[in-house]
Amino acid sequence: MFSWILAFVLALLVWGLAAAWLWLVKRRKTEIHHGLAALAGMRWREFSQIVRQAMAEQRGLQPLTDSEDSDRGTSSDFLLQRDGQRWLVSCKHGRAYRLDASAVNELGSAMRLTGAVGGLLLTEGQVDRDGLAEAGKQSIEVIDGRSLWQQLKPYVPAQVRDTVTGIASREAVRHTSIAGLAAIALGLLAGMGYMTLRNDAAGGGSGTLAAPASAAAPAAGKPAGTPATATTPAQPGTSTTPARPAAQDPADLIQDPDPATLLRYQQTVSKALARTPGVVSGIWLTRSTLSVERSGEDAAIWPLICRELEHFPALRTTRVQLNPRPGIDEPVRWRQCQTF
Repeated sequence: MFSWILAFVLALLVWGLAAAWLWLVKRRKTEIHHGLAALAGMRWREFSQIVRQAMAEQRGLQPLTDSEDSDRGTSSDFLLQRDGQRWLVSCKHGRAYRLDASAVNELGSAMRLTGAVGGLLLTEGQVDRDGLAEAGKQSIEVIDGRSLWQQLKPYVPAQVRDTVTGIASREAVRHTSIAGLAAIALGLLAGMGYMTLRNDAAGGGSGTLAAPASAAAPAAGKPAGTPATATTPAQPGTSTTPARPAAQDPADLIQDPDPATLLRYQQTVSKALARTPGVVSGIWLTRSTLSVERSGEDAAIWPLICRELEHFPALRTTRVQLNPRPGIDEPVRWRQCQTF
């Protein structure tokens, strides 16, 4: 009895530690990864508006007058003010950025030219150690991929935010279930190992040899050719192939659905893509733009993506943004399954 109590306690302890790590650490990393991908997939105008709103509410930085601010055109730098003092915000929009001290010095020079008392450097990429050290010397705050999503998360569209957190939660649930099965297996092995050690210590190992010898006697006396198990023949007319579920009738799908129905179609596609080999996730940036994180090659996953989109008439002309695979230097690709 003690061995099974030990097995239960061990399995519960291992599963609890694994679940805590998956939900408190791994889920947060997964959410940040997909959140940065969603931010990087936004157009510059949308991203800059989110940054301006966050700076206004979190740091009290307000825009300058229209004439002063418009002088900077469509640059990735823009001026804000607080208590009459200027602050220069520089955005390096994209996950491919790896910034060093030279990028920080460039922002410092721009601050002196514009009369700014401080600066902020924002990017979905990374700023290296030298860049961080240089930023501390020049009154520049760095917000890179390690903290950008957490600061901008409250200001992104609710649909994008819910999709990102949903992907992270579903992955955490799946991994927690796998960890539970592994913990049960570990507990059973530990319990059976304890029982074996206790039996060996009690019987000196002699009792374990007698049982197989006695069990072999009836087997030796069994007539040759006698089958060990009987097999029940299949009944005539009975099929062993499992029935396939009926596909949804295309007539039930709407060509021009209302917003609630369209959102339901989009969520169905996102869930299906999360289970597709070679596809990590599919996040809807807008009504007609789908951002796809992938681990497989374009030629392998593109037919699978189109299969899910073309099932819904309202989504067949969706613009698909194929993001680069992690660790591979390749451009973002835009494709479309069908045209108007």
